[in-house]
Amino acid sequence: MLKQKDRKQFLRSLEGDSCFTKLRGCNFEPSSPFEDVPRSFTNSDWRSFRARLVAGETARRPEAPSSMVDLDAPVDRPTPVMIGDKWAHVIHEPEQGCLLIATEKLDGAHIFERAVVLLLSTGPMGPMGVILNRPSLMSIKESNSAVLDMAGTFSERPLYFGGPIEAGLFLMRGGDGDVGRSGAFEEVMEGLYYGRKESGGCAAEMVKRGAVGVGDFRFFEGCCGWDRGQLSDEIRAGYWTVAACSPSVIGLGSVGSVGLWEEVLGLMGPKKVW
Repeated sequence: MLKQKDRKQFLRSLEGDSCFTKLRGCNFEPSSPFEDVPRSFTNSDWRSFRARLVAGETARRPEAPSSMVDLDAPVDRPTPVMIGDKWAHVIHEPEQGCLLIATEKLDGAHIFERAVVLLLSTGPMGPMGVILNRPSLMSIKESNSAVLDMAGTFSERPLYFGGPIEAGLFLMRGGDGDVGRSGAFEEVMEGLYYGRKESGGCAAEMVKRGAVGVGDFRFFEGCCGWDRGQLSDEIRAGYWTVAACSPSVIGLGSVGSVGLWEEVLGLMGPKKVW
């Protein structure tokens, strides 16, 4: 059952989508790359359900004659594909748990060129997130981080550059219900949480109890933030493509996320997104 705020967010994300208006009141039996996904997966959260709607709609969209196709023309919604349990597709506006994918307009911008940002919050202070594909290749201990000086349990974990704003954050994958009930972490999408330096002690205790493993974490020095309205302006200007994705796209265990930008674009479809 969706939480009330999640249900409202889900419905808002569908309003105006052709797939929603066509499928409202109809039986949905998509012939799409998502058709063979187990029901237990597609019913797991509202993002997965929406992904099935998008895939079903794009599978039904008639193809233009090949002589009429302009390969350099912008495409608002490429045909999403699914590889294993990984999927991604374009959405119209940012939401908690979405990805911001840098477009070619940010080429040459040292921090944000080909960046993939996970949006952690869209709260009243403005959107906030972390860059997923900027590993520092140093451990927390080696970096001598001033904002993330976790000792002991996590000191050997690799550290990522999360953005230009000073902050210490971490992502954690939590299959145990205790993670959500602890109140120390905020759920970003199903089974994926984030915490701040202050909740590191609680995270270490959960590792000791075996509720989560050390490999279920990724630590960030710095974050990205926007003033109210600033991110929307940047999206309208074409600096970011907004996408929803499955939790499996955000692999926390590996350090090598430098190919994430290409991977997400590939899941969204073979056409350009800007």
